[in-house]
Amino acid sequence: MLTFKGKDFYLDGEKLKIYSGAIHYFRTVPEYWEDRLLKLKAAGFNTVETYTCWNLHEKKPGEFDFDGILDIVKFIETAKKVGLYAIVRPGPYICAEWDFGGLPAWLLKDRNMRVRCMYKPYLDAVSNYYHELLPRLLPLCHENGGNIIAMQVENEYGSYGNDKEYLKFIAELMRDCGVKELLFTSDGPQDDMLSGGTLPDILKVANFGSRASASFRKLKEYQGFKAPSMCGEFWNGWFDHFGEKHHHRASAPVVSELKNMLRSGASFNFYMFHGGTNFGFTAGANHDKCYQPTITSYDDDALLNEWGGYTDKYYAVRKELLSAQSLPETELPQEPLRQTVGDIKLTKYAAFIDNIEALGEKHESVSPESMEHFGQNFGFICYHHHLVGKYGGKLYLDGLADRAYVFVNKEYKGVIYRNDKKQCIDLHGLSGENDIDILVEAMGRVNYGPHLLDRKGVDQIRINYQVLSHWDIYTLPLDNIDKLRYTDTKGLDTPTFMRGTFKTTSRGDCFVHTAGLKKGYIFINGFCLGRYWDIGPQESLYIPGTILKDENEIVVLELENSLKTTVRIDDKHNIAGGKKKKFFFFLFFLLSQIHFRSYTTPAGMKFFLLFSLKLPFLLFLKNPLFSGFL
Repeated sequence: MLTFKGKDFYLDGEKLKIYSGAIHYFRTVPEYWEDRLLKLKAAGFNTVETYTCWNLHEKKPGEFDFDGILDIVKFIETAKKVGLYAIVRPGPYICAEWDFGGLPAWLLKDRNMRVRCMYKPYLDAVSNYYHELLPRLLPLCHENGGNIIAMQVENEYGSYGNDKEYLKFIAELMRDCGVKELLFTSDGPQDDMLSGGTLPDILKVANFGSRASASFRKLKEYQGFKAPSMCGEFWNGWFDHFGEKHHHRASAPVVSELKNMLRSGASFNFYMFHGGTNFGFTAGANHDKCYQPTITSYDDDALLNEWGGYTDKYYAVRKELLSAQSLPETELPQEPLRQTVGDIKLTKYAAFIDNIEALGEKHESVSPESMEHFGQNFGFICYHHHLVGKYGGKLYLDGLADRAYVFVNKEYKGVIYRNDKKQCIDLHGLSGENDIDILVEAMGRVNYGPHLLDRKGVDQIRINYQVLSHWDIYTLPLDNIDKLRYTDTKGLDTPTFMRGTFKTTSRGDCFVHTAGLKKGYIFINGFCLGRYWDIGPQESLYIPGTILKDENEIVVLELENSLKTTVRIDDKHNIAGGKKKKFFFFLFFLLSQIHFRSYTTPAGMKFFLLFSLKLPFLLFLKNPLFSGFL
């Protein structure tokens, strides 16, 4: 059993430094687990850390799934096979930039729901989950001959609340379920977080990406007893939101902080070692002044990239870790196999609005209700109202989450986003009988902070001040798109499914490029790869080779009427959109500076000014690479 005395951990009486890396089993297809774990071991790490995803393990209350990509037992056993210890963080809340921080959406059916506190319906749900999950993990614990050496109590609780009774409840529940391994809490190295998120008799670890020495000093103020220094999450990279720049952290500062931790004798967990992918609808969101949805890729600028390839950061960290432990370099596992398929024509079309009844389940309600009210976890929801009379003015969507496509008599009228200042569109000249449809996309529930109770759909729909009542509501999880009715003609100005086929004999990984598309989702053989959006930074979606067949189907759900009807699949990934533009702009700036320094005479200065003013416009006008830059 893992214990500690003074500043050191001990496993079965032997000193142990925990050098861990995070890999989430639910973000990597099972066929690649061993590859990623072998690469973790080869880099000098001795432990793998993972969260568990309650929302996928229990999609409906009392119905549990631990198969396929959710087979955590197999993942932990594979880690043992390659010679790694394991740390499990069972939540129930995990954050992880994951929808609702890993909490199941069905909790929100209770309009009085309170999470992460002593609210009995929530505690009962957590208890049911733990009594299903933890007995599966007990045989894998070190005490029972397995490789799990520690488990976390909740997750960064001090960033959310200060209900110590709740934290104590979670710890005692884990013990009641039979967990005897070391328990710990993890929080940021700030006074409020450590004050609210810790328990006096449980080991505390800190999460940070820099200033290791200062963070450990702050941690020791709250330990209450002599204990090892450990970083529960060392942020060597960071995640991305749609519409923001791709995050990149160079190797040098990462290695510098690693050296600091090694010199101080600390243990640590790299978050992430391998990030993987937010497949399907699983990506979460943040809310800081406005709604910030997370992209599909969870590359996280980690040591291994999204498809398991090596990075410069991997080699730099590996060199330092092996040297610190006096370990020899071993032969590295091969780079992942990749392939190019080429351009694929999308030749069949199915308007979303024409397939609502085929794809969805119908419900009747006096007022609009949320997805969660109907037990829906992900996807879309459509509100249909038969309007009788004369109307004009504005259609308001109160409490919209997240993005709504509005139709009148199946004619597309516009889109409203929850971040828009105006939550309405103009409707004029309606008389007689008209059908209104509002198709709402859920783009990820908030996963961090005080806005967790993020129900999806619309709270209230009105024209001017008149609230509209009596709705047919269609829940559209899009977990099965086989019932789509395709035609040979693509409609205009309407969300549309576009279908194509392609052949491949290779099972190498590849990437489908979204340049020219606007916003939507892509499915390969019924498997949803995730979201795309032309605001970037991500401009391609990862396709694991394991989901490919000899004959393949691709379906693109284009929501915002891109005219493009072809996509390209090749061996190159782009999660940093606009990189080339920025590079060439910087190159021009650099050259102009050199030019400037060469012309210090008045005549030379005049030439330089003319050159500097004209050249950018020539570049922008002549090179499509710069389209939209200005």
